[in-house]
Amino acid sequence: MFGKTIRCLKRGVEAGLHLGAQITVAKQGKLLLDHAVGENKKGEPLTSDHLMPWLSAGKPLTAVAILQLWEQGKLDLNEPVANTIREFGQNGKSAITVRHILTHIGGFRDGDKVSEHLDWNAAIARVYAATVDEDAIPGETAAYHINGSWFILGELIRRIDGRMPDQFVRQEICEPIGMTNTWMAMPEDVLNIDRDRLGRLHLTSPPSVELHPYLNRERAWTRPRPGSSLRGPTRNLARFYSMLLDQGQIDGRQILKPDTVKAMTSRQRANKFDRTFQHVIDWGWGLIINSNRHGKSTVPYGFGLHAGNDAFGHGGMQSAVGFADPTHGLAVAWVCNGMPGEKLHQLRAREINTAIYEDLGLA
Repeated sequence: MFGKTIRCLKRGVEAGLHLGAQITVAKQGKLLLDHAVGENKKGEPLTSDHLMPWLSAGKPLTAVAILQLWEQGKLDLNEPVANTIREFGQNGKSAITVRHILTHIGGFRDGDKVSEHLDWNAAIARVYAATVDEDAIPGETAAYHINGSWFILGELIRRIDGRMPDQFVRQEICEPIGMTNTWMAMPEDVLNIDRDRLGRLHLTSPPSVELHPYLNRERAWTRPRPGSSLRGPTRNLARFYSMLLDQGQIDGRQILKPDTVKAMTSRQRANKFDRTFQHVIDWGWGLIINSNRHGKSTVPYGFGLHAGNDAFGHGGMQSAVGFADPTHGLAVAWVCNGMPGEKLHQLRAREINTAIYEDLGLA
């Protein structure tokens, strides 16, 4: 059924864009494809059970955690973050709200400059000290935040609930819907058991291939990074999107209310030029909404040429995507374990996502 899609993944291996890839496709909740091609690292076959790094494709789980607290009346999306985290309000950030962060109009990309070596407290202290970008107007200027704002969402969870964000996401989202091998931060005992199943990431500038210098280290596996450290088989990420497609529930477990899912996956930010991506992109709350109407052959981190106008999801830097398409009932997730640069990745992603629809006769 997925001949064209699998050929795309294998061509990427042959071209040196990645060593291997893992992919899952579900339709109306039914698993249609759960497959892997190529190698995890040189000499080691990649399987559909490897725990792949999702990078930014895992961000929507933290967004759902924030919305769970909102549903419980513990957080107001329109309230300044500084009302809960006083330290965040310095250097022009006092009026930035949770809604601004979820839609990437906070305007403090200086906060993305967080060294990978910092522990949680040092990382959020760096974001507290961040200044508002030059000429940016918080609440108006659109510019995707890579990780700084996600540390703040994680700290909001910690201060409101008491649990670290990795514990909250694990206990309130992953475990209830059966995403048993999904972690934002792997406990030491789990890491010792699953070390051989960890998916690796490579820097690939064809024809050279080398392991990523940071993302394959132990601290990258064990420290919580709400914007980048989630990992698991792609079937789990597809399951997450199947839950959102089914109005926030799966197997009888309600994770979000239907009205919350509707708001999260609708255009909360529309027709704005994004300074980071250098393209007009529409956003829900923590999700990209299909932006093909702004240039389906140019939009970065899109969902292919044939995705429905209401498709929503999120990409992971030069490597991954997870998305849902309500028009066609599709939940899709894949990770390619090579990062070949933005230009080659965007071409690869568009080709893979387009092939999925063509294989299913949905073009």
